[in-house]
Amino acid sequence: MGLLPPAFSTELYRDVVGVATASPAWVQDFMRHFTELSIILLMLLWLAAWWRARSAPATTMALALVGPAAGVTAYLTSEVAKTFLTEERPCRAVGLPIVAAECPPVGDWSFPSNHSTIAGALFIAVFLVSWRLGIAAMIVGTSAAFSRVFVGVHYPHDVLTGFFLGATLTALVTLLVLRPATRAVTSLRAVPALRPILATPAAMVPATVRAERPLAGTGTRHHY
Repeated sequence: MGLLPPAFSTELYRDVVGVATASPAWVQDFMRHFTELSIILLMLLWLAAWWRARSAPATTMALALVGPAAGVTAYLTSEVAKTFLTEERPCRAVGLPIVAAECPPVGDWSFPSNHSTIAGALFIAVFLVSWRLGIAAMIVGTSAAFSRVFVGVHYPHDVLTGFFLGATLTALVTLLVLRPATRAVTSLRAVPALRPILATPAAMVPATVRAERPLAGTGTRHHY
């Protein structure tokens, strides 16, 4: 027998799905597409964070590169957990009409939510590089998790657990390997073929040199 959902989560699922099915058609269409496109939006935010990290110290670039890789660990963890916990999808167990085009097939278990795990992982991956972009990633990520309940394919506890799992594991793995990753980025920035990916010219100037450079128009004048 598989994992049984908690009663509060089932009731909350009923409430959210009830609102979803009573929503205007354009809202349903938007959420049906957003639940998939939200992951692409999060990846675009990560790309923006990586682009900014090119002009930042090696530690920031290391965070930008390691974050998504650490997120793979979170995703694999959620995927393995599904095979042991085998919680049936609410769209089959509860049996309410849903906004999603169809309920996932039997054997595609519900707990935890892979979408939400990826969303949580990408949110942290962006946030560790830039808190401003991280706020946008948090809004998109939490909306992505909620959308999985709205369209009817996950219970609320599925998405909460998935998001927390993705964010926590990604943060822990990233911080554990940050030092060696920073050393690797510092070395790889010296490779001409990789330099455009890892750094801008300004980022390659040592901090001490940047600090010693006079501002334009303030250079020392010599009188003879």
